[in-house]
Amino acid sequence: MEKWTEIRRRVLVEGTSKRQIQRETGLSWPTLEKVLTHGRPPGYRRTKPYPKPKIGPYLDRIAQIMEADKEVPRKQRHTAKRIFERIREEGYEGGYTQVKEAVRAFRRTKREVFVPLIHRPGEAQVDFGQALVKEAGVLRKVVFFVMVLPHSDAVFVQVFDRECTEVYWEAHRRAFEFFGGVPCRITYDNASVLVAAIIGPHERNLTRGFLELKSHYLFETHSRYGTDLQRNLTIVSAESRARTRRAWWKTSSGTPDSTSWYRCRRSGVWRSSTGGSSRTAAGT
Repeated sequence: MEKWTEIRRRVLVEGTSKRQIQRETGLSWPTLEKVLTHGRPPGYRRTKPYPKPKIGPYLDRIAQIMEADKEVPRKQRHTAKRIFERIREEGYEGGYTQVKEAVRAFRRTKREVFVPLIHRPGEAQVDFGQALVKEAGVLRKVVFFVMVLPHSDAVFVQVFDRECTEVYWEAHRRAFEFFGGVPCRITYDNASVLVAAIIGPHERNLTRGFLELKSHYLFETHSRYGTDLQRNLTIVSAESRARTRRAWWKTSSGTPDSTSWYRCRRSGVWRSSTGGSSRTAAGT
C-alpha cells in the first residue's frame, strides 16, 4: 500500500511522468493506470459472471416457484430444501448448497420495502384538490381546501370556487377554528399562492400574502417534496376521501353559494364547524 500511495503522489502531485515510473518500477501500462485511477488496490474484479453449469439452467424454474409462493399462505410456501427436491425430480444434478444460495439471492432482491409512517402531535398537512359537484342540478368543477392532522386522523375540508390568497386566509381561519387551535408545524406543497420562487432543493421564497398569514398565526412551515413519501400518502388519502364521499353539508344559514359549503370530520363525524344545525345539501 505504501508503494501504491507513493506512485500516486509522484504522478498526480509532483508531476512525474508515467514512463519514468514504468522504468523505475517495471509496472505494465494497465497496472499503472489502475494505480492512478483507484485510491487503494481494488482487488480482483471478475469481468464475467461465474459459470454455473448445474444450477444455471434451473434458476428460472426456482424463480417461478418462488413467485407462485406469493399467492399462498406463508406456511405453505416452499423451503429451499423442498425446492431442491422438486428440481432434482426434474433433472437437477447439483448440490443443495447451490439451491440454497439461489433461493437466498432471490429473496434478497425481491424483498418488500416498508416505509415507517411517523406522525407527531401538533403537525398538520395542507393541500388543495379538485372535484366535480352538482349544484342546482348543474355539474361543475370546484376546488377544496384540505387540512389534515395525521396524528389524530382529524380532517377539515372546505369547498371554494377558486384557489387564491384570500381563499387560503379564510380556509386556514376556518380550519383553526374547527380544530380549536393552531398546529405547531404545517406542511405544504409548492402552490403558486404560497411559493413565489424555488431557489434550491430545500429553499423557497414565500409570497407576501402567505408570509402575512404565517406571521399572524406564528406556525412553522415545511415544504413537501416529491420524495417525501409519508406526507404525500397522508394528504392524497384525505383528498381521495373528500372526492368519493357524497354527503355534503351546508352552514346553518343555508346559503346556496358553493363557497359556504364545507364538511369536516372529527372522530368520524362530518359536520359544520360553525355550530348550529346542519342540513344535507346533496343526497347520499
